[in-house]
Amino acid sequence: MWHKLAVLALLWLLTGCSTEPDSGPAEVKWDRDNCERCRMVLSDPHYAAEVRYFPEGKRSKVAKFDDIGCAALWLQEQPWRDSIKSEIWVADHRTREWIDAATATYVSRKTTPMEYGLGAQSEPAEGGLNFAQAKLHIAEVEAKYNLHGQQLQQRLQQQAKERENSR
Repeated sequence: MWHKLAVLALLWLLTGCSTEPDSGPAEVKWDRDNCERCRMVLSDPHYAAEVRYFPEGKRSKVAKFDDIGCAALWLQEQPWRDSIKSEIWVADHRTREWIDAATATYVSRKTTPMEYGLGAQSEPAEGGLNFAQAKLHIAEVEAKYNLHGQQLQQRLQQQAKERENSR
């Protein structure tokens, strides 16, 4: 009987030790994981981003993105977006190493997965943007080029209101 208890205790310890940590970036399964916002497969490790957040009363969760633009736009819609516990990581466009998005410098790149046109790096660069400036750039790109998506969203909201009013 004590053997069974010892085996169960050992399994419990091993299971507890093998879980993902509650801080830092998570492993990306390239060409398998999907972007949380646009659902595209993450395939370019030079522009990926992650957001680690903490749902109330639960362990942390990680949302993965193919472009810092998707991460910034998705984050704006979250009720906990300003939580000091949340972590935002971006890949350095040169080294593919994870760096803190809040302290990164964002430089103009010709092509990124979702065409927001920003690459992150850990060192300052002439003409580089800080995180707040990068978020403004992303919002401008979204407003300029996603007009069709905005019109579709407005039309869907109007249809939902009409259905609600007809009940």
